[in-house]
Formats: sequence, C-alpha cells, structure tokens
Amino acid sequence: MAQPQDRVADALPSNDLEKNRCDSKARDSIEAAKDHSNGQINAFNIDPKAERALVWKFDLRLLPVLAIMYLFNSLDKSNLGNAKTAGLEKTIGLVGNQYNTVLSVFFVPYVLTAPFLGLLGKKYGPSKVLPCMMFCFGVCTLMVVCVSNFGGLMAIRWFLGMSESAFFPLVIYYQTTFYRRGELARRLAIFYAASNIASAFGGLLAFGVFQIHSGAIASWRYLFVIEGACTVLFSIFAFFYLPKSASEANFLTDDEKLLAYHRMAVDSSSVVNEKLDIKDSFKIFKHGTSWVILLIEICLGVPLQSVSLFLPQIVARLGYGTAKTNLYTVAPNVTGAVMLLALAFASDHTRLRFPFVALGFLFTFVGMVIYVAIDVEQQLQVAYFASFMMTWGTSAPSVLLDVLYNNNIAHEGQRVVLTSIGVPVANLMGVVSSNIFQNKDAPKYIPALATTAAFGGAGCVITLLLGVYMIVDNKRRDAKQGVKVKAEDIPTEKLRDGPDTPDFRWFL
Repeated sequence: MAQPQDRVADALPSNDLEKNRCDSKARDSIEAAKDHSNGQINAFNIDPKAERALVWKFDLRLLPVLAIMYLFNSLDKSNLGNAKTAGLEKTIGLVGNQYNTVLSVFFVPYVLTAPFLGLLGKKYGPSKVLPCMMFCFGVCTLMVVCVSNFGGLMAIRWFLGMSESAFFPLVIYYQTTFYRRGELARRLAIFYAASNIASAFGGLLAFGVFQIHSGAIASWRYLFVIEGACTVLFSIFAFFYLPKSASEANFLTDDEKLLAYHRMAVDSSSVVNEKLDIKDSFKIFKHGTSWVILLIEICLGVPLQSVSLFLPQIVARLGYGTAKTNLYTVAPNVTGAVMLLALAFASDHTRLRFPFVALGFLFTFVGMVIYVAIDVEQQLQVAYFASFMMTWGTSAPSVLLDVLYNNNIAHEGQRVVLTSIGVPVANLMGVVSSNIFQNKDAPKYIPALATTAAFGGAGCVITLLLGVYMIVDNKRRDAKQGVKVKAEDIPTEKLRDGPDTPDFRWFL
C-alpha cells in the first residue's frame, strides 16, 4: 500500500503539484494523523465546523447540477409514455406490439454497454464522462423529431440505451468520492428525486405541449424538441463545471483538499483516487452477497420500470382524457419524491439501510394489490391513492439499495463494477415490464399489475433475509474478535479486501 504522504500527493492535481504544495499547517496535520507503527493514516482530527463548511460547498456545487442532469436523463428516457397518449403510435404507424418492442430494445444496449462505460468513467473521471453521455442522449432525443417509421424509432432507442447506460451508476460512484458513507443516502435521494420530479414535470410539460394543434409537426414531437435541446445545452455547461473528485476540486483551498482526502480515507475508500485495476475490480463477484444484491436488483427492476413507463396508462383507467391523464400523473410522482427523501433522511439518521429498502418494496406490493383487487371505476379515490403507493415504493429501494452495497465496498474499482452491472440489471427488467403491459389487457392490465406485485413482494422478503444475514454475521465477527464494534467505527482504509478482512463489519 502506498505511504500516506504519497497518497496525499496523488490526491492533488499532478501537473500543479509544486504550485499547490500544501502549507506547513496542513503538512503538520498529515504527520499528526500518521500511525508511525504501520505507516497508515488513522483517525484524523477533523474540525466539525470546517467539515460542515466543506460538505456544504460540495452540496452547492454538485447536487443541483447532478439533479438537473438526471432530470433530463429521466425525461429523455420516459417521454414515450407521454407521447403515446397523444398519438405517437398513429403518427409513426406502429401496429400490434411494436410500441412494446420499441420500449424493450432500449434495455439491450443499456445492459451490454454499462460496465464498459462505468470503467471508462472510473479511468477518465465521471466529471467528464457523464456530460459526454448526456450530450449523446440529448442528440438522440432530438433525432426523434425526424422519425417516420418503426425502424427509425428502434434505431434511436438503441443508441439512446447505449448513451444512458452507465449514467446512474457513474453518478452513484461519483458521489462516493465526495461524501462519507453516512452522508450518502440523503444526497443520492436529492439527486434521484429529480427522476420523480422529471416524471411530474414531464406530465406538466406534456399537458402544455399537447395543446399545440396548429404546428408544422405533430404536437408530441415538440416534446422531444424541447427536452433534447435543453439536454444538449446543459451537458456543455456540466462538462466545464463539475470537479474531478473531492481532493482535486479546484474551488477548494489546500487545507480543504486535505480534509476532503482524509474524510474519504476513513469513511469511504480503502485507497482514495485509486487507479483502475480491472482484474482486481471484478473480484467483487467472489462474495456471495454481490449475487444476492443482483437478485434484489431484478426484483426492483420490474416495479420500477412498470411505474416509470406505464403510470400514464395506469392512471388512464380512471377514465380521464389525454390532457387530464398526463396532469394526474404529477401528484403521485411528486409524493414519490417526498417519500424518497423522507426514507433517505431517516436511513442516514438511523444508519440503517435494509429496513427502508424493504419498506419501499412493501409500498409497491400493497399499491399494486389494491389496484388489482378493487373495482377502479367505482372506487376512483382508492385507485388513485394506490397509484401514489406505487411511486412511493419504486423510488426508495432504487436509491437505498445502491447505498447499502456501496457502503459495504471500500474498493473504488469494485464499487464501480458492481454498480455498473447492478443498476443496468434492474433496468433490464424493463424488458419484462414493457411486454407484460399488453394492449389486449387494457385498460385493467391485471396480469401486468399482478406480476409487478409479485416482484415487489419477493424483493421485500429477500432484502429482509439479507439484512438478517448481515446482523448475524456482524455478531459472529464480534464474538470471534471478542469486541463489539460498528461498521462506522472502522476506517475504510483497512477494508480493502471487504468481508475477507477480520475487522470488516456490515453497514446495515
């Protein structure tokens, strides 16, 4: 392992090392933080006031920009659902299950290319790769304006899937290089809430755009013009605005860079700003829990994609017209964002992850069961409330599950690999979602809703079983070492080998 002074030097921009040499006070802090018996950095005496100021700087710099980027990502991915209600199928000439096929094809390149783009993001930095991806999917959205047939729409959806594949995984990894493990859930929730807001905003935007009846093109095409153009413009801004990492942010002082480095060394990464080693990174799959995480991602993917892609169709069963149907999707998505934030803040406050993931799954299960069990036409208020529960139960597990396993992986490369595979696996379930909502089952969609409920229930059970295993394993490790410790008490620089390390404790 590199010596502390070398690792701190690596945390600074190499081409400006002499120019940015830390002052004597910062160097003294490094020496004071060293354990001379083993050459490793121990708990650093961090001034809480300075740390709060640093985290606030990160929040202001990162969260608004990342949230807006993800808002456009979500809009560009899910706007077909809104366009469908305004005659997309008729304009393009889609017949039979071609619309479902168009939805499904997106997920094939999404899964195939995500791990490669994730590793590319680790190598060259998410701050550059993310805006480049955003530019590409913005261009794809704009190109929908020119589509006139099924084949053209299929091709654009394929390239859209490629350009969006590693976006969410890279944002997760990117935030783990700025925030401690106990700070991550609420930050990711604020970022991910943009997805719900995007769905709500998408409904409002669609409501307004679909009032255009005298334009040169079909009204739904204006939706893609507006969203695509805004996406491309914002990606250019983000390319020059986002910092590379916490300890390499050019808006920080030298003292703040050292503080940022130490925060990550003790409560995020085993080696801060570690260079990519592909072989070492894929060792994450030698741990059985990684495969359980992928199984939970599968259970998450079906309800997540079902609600994302088909909420307008589910709400349409209430009997409203095209404009009102899109308008009535706004409130469920907004409350979904609120519930996500509530559960994420509660998760960070309690330092618990798996109970809140399971609770989210439970919301989805109950919402779907209610919608299937009642007579929607006779109980409109209950049915509409059930659609709220569906959105409550799809947002929280998506964020908190990612936080759960990222909190338990100190190796930066392994975090990127598991996230870049796990998130696309969940999204691959969009193939299932887009094919179980068949036109022949409209407007009730009973088979689709029952299938979605089943996946939500299974996800809840598996998550609880994983949590129980982690609790039992922590107790076993405590008994073996004769000491009772929590995950947050152990510096992450000691946890490079994960569960194979005797000091390892699961962050629940």
